[in-house]
Amino acid sequence: MAALKIQVGDLHFSARWEAAAPRTVEAIRRLLPLEAKLIHCRWSGESTWIPYGDFRPGIDWENHTSHPGPGQLAMYPGGISECEIFFPYGATQTASKVGPLAANHFATIVPDEGWADRLREVGRRCLWEGAQPIRIKEGE
Repeated sequence: MAALKIQVGDLHFSARWEAAAPRTVEAIRRLLPLEAKLIHCRWSGESTWIPYGDFRPGIDWENHTSHPGPGQLAMYPGGISECEIFFPYGATQTASKVGPLAANHFATIVPDEGWADRLREVGRRCLWEGAQPIRIKEGE
């Protein structure tokens, strides 16, 4: 499957699609190229997120987790909380003010030189400097 190119401010990442989440991958592909604001999660620990409010992508649970690892992008398709994409940089438990959530792990950052440091910098910027611009598109 094609790779994703992700840019948060001046920080760049590549990611691979997760074959175990084909319906979520297709839903995300319909949103690409995606340009949004990435903000820090209040409830989920070391993660950032893109909120989608009442939007519903029309998918069910697949490859879902409540604890995505650093660089494991996951989409909560909505229900008891709003639709959102998680972009974790550290220890994360997907949650909302009503409690734990499960989100579909649809893509993973491809490790390269300095990727973990760049992920932590994304978190630091979102936490201390506020929302950061994010752009996600399909790459080669």
